Amino acid sequence: MSTLPPWIENRIEHNLDKKLTQRHVVETILEAERPYFSAEQIRARVQPDVSKETVRLRLNELRERDVIAADTYPESITLYYLNHPESNWPLSPEGKEALALETPLETLSVDDFVHLRNPAGIRTLVLAGFQLTLVLFAIGIVAPVIPIDSLVESTNGYWEAGGNLFVVCVVLLLAERLAREIRTKRRATKSVLPDSIRPK
Repeated sequence: MSTLPPWIENRIEHNLDKKLTQRHVVETILEAERPYFSAEQIRARVQPDVSKETVRLRLNELRERDVIAADTYPESITLYYLNHPESNWPLSPEGKEALALETPLETLSVDDFVHLRNPAGIRTLVLAGFQLTLVLFAIGIVAPVIPIDSLVESTNGYWEAGGNLFVVCVVLLLAERLAREIRTKRRATKSVLPDSIRPK
């Protein structure tokens, strides 16, 4: 049994008769070192296996005791996080920073993708797919004018499309990094120049 922070230890119920205790839920959250969880993500991590309803019941109990807080988003996802007393958000400062940096794709695990459990991440992935499809269509329009052969060729159409899409993604990634580097150097140059000759 791990030691919980005193502010949590003083608030949770110390009843060990339940299959899933409040302590167990909090320990699972702390051990995972993530800023927030859905009920399903917590259920997948706790041992022994319990139903999603049992996890939600424990989470609601912890919310009543101000150990856990929750936010519900338009996609009908409720995210639970520690109601950390040292933060106004009320995540811990590290959790707040991690949440600010995470995108829906970063929270999309293989398990979530296979079981279609992370709508925001899946929609972001689909949107990226649509955008890359438009890029390939644009290349297809330009290809007859400028003789460009397909970079990846295969008798399997899916492999050929996937290979060419991969090459396009790599080229876009390199182009974005080059553009970022140029912008960074330009900003550094601007900051060194006197105001009178600094480009607008």
